[in-house]
Amino acid sequence: MHIIPAIDIIEGKAVRLTQGDYSQKKEYNARPLEVAQQFEDAGLTRLHLVDLDGAKEKRVVNWKVLELIAGKTRLHIDFGGGVQSDDDLRVVFECGAKQVTGGSIAVKQPDVFERWLSRYGSQAIILGADAHNEKIAVSGWQEATEVWVYDFVETYVEKGVNYVISTDVAKDGLLQGPSFDLYRNLQERSPQLNIIASGGVSNMQDIETLADMGLFGVIVGKAIYEGRVTLKELTLFNK
Repeated sequence: MHIIPAIDIIEGKAVRLTQGDYSQKKEYNARPLEVAQQFEDAGLTRLHLVDLDGAKEKRVVNWKVLELIAGKTRLHIDFGGGVQSDDDLRVVFECGAKQVTGGSIAVKQPDVFERWLSRYGSQAIILGADAHNEKIAVSGWQEATEVWVYDFVETYVEKGVNYVISTDVAKDGLLQGPSFDLYRNLQERSPQLNIIASGGVSNMQDIETLADMGLFGVIVGKAIYEGRVTLKELTLFNK
């Protein structure tokens, strides 16, 4: 299972939110590149980079941070947040992202998301399926929908999606453990899917449990910044 550390960006700085609440923001580093380089120096190879300003404004905002990190590290970057147009997607790939996550766009403009999937391929386009009470949440989790997460994912698997990042909004940032049932249910309905768990990871035991489930990857954010897991532990596990 791939260990994927996360950097969330607001105003060019590395921050973390709690349950997607922008009023519950904690800044960790004014220089995200330093954080990314620490991950790389520790032997980690991937990075989940989220433009929280972009998610809120429905357009990519912090593309310069992506460009800087991609230019100064060899990390495999998946980028999400605010990718709402063809131009957004082009900019993100030109700035060095290897994969791009589309969540809101897949809900609101499925024809556009399907076109991206067709043009760039299922290795480059990740489906974002973030949920609250098993219903899809969009626009940086600021908007709720009535779309059932399992139907949503299954529909896109039938259209060629190979990768999904799914966060249980209720778990995110609380360090109380991931939503294991969410991932088990996704696996049962779409066993061929590469599922990346996100949200709630609090310790190495959580990571080991997800690995035992056979998931493709896990995104780890606040647990790193709060010292619940160390980069050394993650690197050893990654080997």
